Amino acid sequence: MPPARQTYDLVIAANRLPVDQVTAPDGQVEWRRSPGGLVTAMESVMQGRAGAWVGWAGEPGEPPEPFDEGGIHLHPLGLSAADVRDYYEGFSNDTLWPIYHDVIVPATFHREWWTSYQSVNARFAEAIAEVAAEKATVWVHDYQLQLVPALLRRLRPDVRIGWFNHIPFPPVELFAQLPWRGQLLEGLLGADFLGFQRQADARNFVRACRQLLQAQTRGDLVQVDGTDRQVRASAIPISVDFKGLEALSKQPEVIERARAIRASLGDPRVLMLGVDRLDYTKGIRHRLKAYEELLVERRIGPPEVTLVQVATPSRERVAAYRNLRSEIEQTVGRINGELSQIGSPAVHYLHHSYPREEMAALFLAADVMLVTPLRDGMNLVAKEYVTCRHDLGGALVLSEFTGAWHELHQAFACNPHDIEGLKQAILRAINTPTKDKQRIMRALRRRVSEHDVQRWAARYLAALAAAPEQALPEQALPQEARQ
Repeated sequence: MPPARQTYDLVIAANRLPVDQVTAPDGQVEWRRSPGGLVTAMESVMQGRAGAWVGWAGEPGEPPEPFDEGGIHLHPLGLSAADVRDYYEGFSNDTLWPIYHDVIVPATFHREWWTSYQSVNARFAEAIAEVAAEKATVWVHDYQLQLVPALLRRLRPDVRIGWFNHIPFPPVELFAQLPWRGQLLEGLLGADFLGFQRQADARNFVRACRQLLQAQTRGDLVQVDGTDRQVRASAIPISVDFKGLEALSKQPEVIERARAIRASLGDPRVLMLGVDRLDYTKGIRHRLKAYEELLVERRIGPPEVTLVQVATPSRERVAAYRNLRSEIEQTVGRINGELSQIGSPAVHYLHHSYPREEMAALFLAADVMLVTPLRDGMNLVAKEYVTCRHDLGGALVLSEFTGAWHELHQAFACNPHDIEGLKQAILRAINTPTKDKQRIMRALRRRVSEHDVQRWAARYLAALAAAPEQALPEQALPQEARQ
């Protein structure tokens, strides 16, 4: 008789595991911690608890055997090449992603993609049910796994189920376009608590349930039809590891690297920086248009002012992303061809991802940070920039269509669709007196330090434990998170 599989009191489920498989030069394969706020948050949550993480290992094919890494039990889920194409690249990123981001590009609807999404979500639910202890807490993450809560509840009615949406949740007028809108809402209503980045997102979800399912709702509560269950939907915005990132930015080698970056760019008076995944939601084209017009109007220009745009590769097998990359690279080429000086490019375009140390140095080097998405659930880059500016230098230009703007409202706000308004925000960020910019940065840093990623995770778990009742403020945080 095979030994009983170990089970865990806390189970995290996300599309990806918190580690990446890396092959060393000698051919040795090892696992390395993935970058990102979610991994940092879950590490703090799992300290001292028996925790497991269910997710895809990142490569199509048979999954590796479950293993332990960094004190977390990792339970890899296998995805075939067809799963990656249909569930991930197709339904998740070519159907849901556009709908959830204001249909900036049209969504694509294919029934075979939906079938794959259902199948993969069912396998996630089965894997979670297998590793969850009796009455375990299960925390499901993001739009790829919206069917998991209800599927898991059927398999394991004893567990407490939470779901958190890292991206926006659309208005019902957009969500209603989805042919499978009812099944998605019913899938989410399998949870005890649903967390969103903004109150507007939570309200959109409740309204969708009321209009599309004819569900009874009251405030942030949704009554599940045919049961005595109520599901709470509320905003608990995610954050960054303030202490860890601030400590990194204070390291002498990072500070020296920031100086070296500025020197390599010719020590401009103003270094502007954009750091984004190469995604049509990030507003990179609008940002470049505003910058180009400022150059043409001679209100700024190299070598005094330059722009570094980091565009991390993303979803390059999806046609909309390939087209976006071509457009951006053509725009950068035209700007540099027409508006640069010899030895002083107007735009330094970098199509790479970088380690945390290099990003911290870039943040320290930048006088103006341009965070101008057309729609974003949060945008942690804005909070990372603020965290790294322990010197109180720099200025943050922030789109009002990010979740971050609702917390960092002292930043230089802009509507990225309004090119003239975006230009004015950039000029204000450059020309505001240093003393005033330091006062603004101090306020932004205070907000992020008081609402860091550990506090977010503690608040979420307290809300999940109390649902459908509301967690009282002092119940929401363990003592160490309140200090």
